[in-house]
Amino acid sequence: MMNWLERYRLKLYIHNSIWIFPSLSIIVALVVAALLTRIESALGWRMNLSQDTARVVMSTVAAALFTLVVVGSSAVLLVVQLASAQLTPRVIALVYRNTARKLCLSAFVFTFTFSVAALVRIENSVPFLTSYLAAYGFLVNLALFLYFIDSIGKTVRPSSAVQVVAFAGREVIRSVYPLRLDDRIPNTLEPAEGFKDEHGRVVINKVDGVVLSFDLKGLVYLAERSNCLLELVPQVGDYVASGDPLFRIFYGGENISDDSLHKAVAISQERNLDQDPMFAFRIIVDIASKALSPAINDPTTAVLSIDQIHHLLRDVGSRRLAEGREVDRKGNLRLMYRTPNWEDFVHLAVTEIRQYGRDSIQIMRRLRAMLENLIETLPERRAPLLRQQLKSLSESSKRSFLDADDFNLAEEGDLQGMGGGGKEANFEKSAVSIIS
Repeated sequence: MMNWLERYRLKLYIHNSIWIFPSLSIIVALVVAALLTRIESALGWRMNLSQDTARVVMSTVAAALFTLVVVGSSAVLLVVQLASAQLTPRVIALVYRNTARKLCLSAFVFTFTFSVAALVRIENSVPFLTSYLAAYGFLVNLALFLYFIDSIGKTVRPSSAVQVVAFAGREVIRSVYPLRLDDRIPNTLEPAEGFKDEHGRVVINKVDGVVLSFDLKGLVYLAERSNCLLELVPQVGDYVASGDPLFRIFYGGENISDDSLHKAVAISQERNLDQDPMFAFRIIVDIASKALSPAINDPTTAVLSIDQIHHLLRDVGSRRLAEGREVDRKGNLRLMYRTPNWEDFVHLAVTEIRQYGRDSIQIMRRLRAMLENLIETLPERRAPLLRQQLKSLSESSKRSFLDADDFNLAEEGDLQGMGGGGKEANFEKSAVSIIS
């Protein structure tokens, strides 16, 4: 029976691989062709068409479909290169994860294999169902190819890329932080720092890589069964080297093997979004930072990134962030782990973009609009850090815009960066609509 780590690695490999479904479609196509041939032989169904004509048609269909497979694969590789160069290399995994592209390539490979199987079965007569399925399957694949090219061409657009990342980020935020923020829920668990001075057994990491995920339920079960307390030292998203501490075990746990703990943590070469909500912010901030570099100088793409960061921050700020404590069925603390707090999210979302975009009035206005809106819409406990960021934004504007008119323009919030109107323009528009 597979353990948690083996199941996770298999699921992740299937999720990130684009070749598995097309390869399986080859086997399916051969099986379907063989079954249809037997059915046609039993029923005596044959097409009223010469063998030479059928061979020419099937050969043309097979050649055309092989071309679709080659062009589709080349388009995927081209998009990976463009997305990596123009946006960030961290979006490559999302290109391979797209289910629609996997299904399109699978359909191309299936119909190609099926048409070749139909071609070799044309002997004294032409099979009826097999030939019709291959011919009309080609027309379906032609329509799928047009959709495939349209879809993959839109992938390299900055707006599409940041939307895909933001959508994945919302999903992981809501899975990691399912509870809405509630001021009435007190924090009754003892902080992790209280255990730092306790003597505990240290479990050492064996492989180099990034912590992707861990088996929360499995670790709680191990700790409950051994009546001990486990601490996962690295945070999800941290890089750990061989020899670094991976776990600390407090108050017993002598019967817990190091191997069982190693199998409860997934470590690989690159971060992903499974249990890492910070990674979504990291990808979008990287896209914005590259757009703000002097070599590219594309602040509008950075504004598109801030649009998504704005709503991700609102989603995070309205939720009760995990405390990094898990209890067993009796309410005993069994597992401690590090988790990002509100300060981590805000600093990652704002600091680098403010730094790289300090000379752009468009960026300053969009950041200000985001911070002001979050202060108004989020609970008060989230506001102090946002006000601090707003103050830092004003200080950056003072240093960057020595001209009074430019400084005043940068001090107005604008949801479009430039063109959406400042506070006065928005007020005037609202007043006119009310009067009319």
